[in-house]
Amino acid sequence: MRNQHTLATAVTCSGVGLHSGQPATITLRPAPPDTGVVFINRKDDANVSLQASIEHCVPTELCTAIHGNGFQVKTIEHVLSALAGLEVDNVYIDITGSEIPVMDGSAAPFVRSIRSVGLISQDRKQPFLKIMAPIEVSEGSKRVRIEPSATPRITYSIHYDHPLINTQTYVHDCSSKAFETQIAEARTFGFLHEVQALWARGLGKGGTLDNTVVLSKDGIVNQSGLRFLNEFVRHKVLDLIGDFSLLGTSFIGHIIAERSGHALHTRLVQQILEQPEKWVLLNTEPLAEERQPSLLHLARLQPSVALQAS
Repeated sequence: MRNQHTLATAVTCSGVGLHSGQPATITLRPAPPDTGVVFINRKDDANVSLQASIEHCVPTELCTAIHGNGFQVKTIEHVLSALAGLEVDNVYIDITGSEIPVMDGSAAPFVRSIRSVGLISQDRKQPFLKIMAPIEVSEGSKRVRIEPSATPRITYSIHYDHPLINTQTYVHDCSSKAFETQIAEARTFGFLHEVQALWARGLGKGGTLDNTVVLSKDGIVNQSGLRFLNEFVRHKVLDLIGDFSLLGTSFIGHIIAERSGHALHTRLVQQILEQPEKWVLLNTEPLAEERQPSLLHLARLQPSVALQAS
């Protein structure tokens, strides 16, 4: 078991929204133990807060979004991935618009910003949800499953009928170092004909070759090339880490995804909460009423086994 972490001081990230094309700015600020990730709407001094949790997740196209308390935040998966990947457990995210800045299409700019201010260890243990039996969701040839494992691991497979992708599989043994060096730099991607169709529908307005890998019929449009030969599947791992953080706590299990995406990722999180007999919440400390709502909910789902010694 490890202690919880937060930022040493605040840091701001600015850019444009991938889908809105509008200017977007967020400020990540330190938060007390057991806060989790909380978005705060600073538009018009509203100061309304919204927990990044699966209960607030809403169906959207091509991104992950949460809605509640009168406001919505879209395209949250990359910043959540950076926080989860670096084991930042507690943070306030001030936002003035409705979309997270896309930056360069990866989690790396968020990682660099977090590293620039540093992390501090907090005097509180971080709970872990340990998977005891398999849980799976599927839709046709797409599926994502989590099964028991001694350590957190992700195995992701994708298949596209394109010479630069075909079938790619990547195994990620979760650690902050592996995330920072092997996953964070992988950028979002799309096919040229799909990008043009999105633009025609008023989506992807902020998408450019500076923040999206665009594939033509037999290559890529970006002159800068790829950051990894298998950058595509690595980015899917990045997305999954961000989506899975909506569980509200760290996990111990092996996630196996095949041709999956945001919708199935978040469906698996929901299924985990609906099957509490298949996991235990490991924690060396009692859960107080001031703990983040998602953790309280997890504990109440398993009142007899939720508080386990590590």
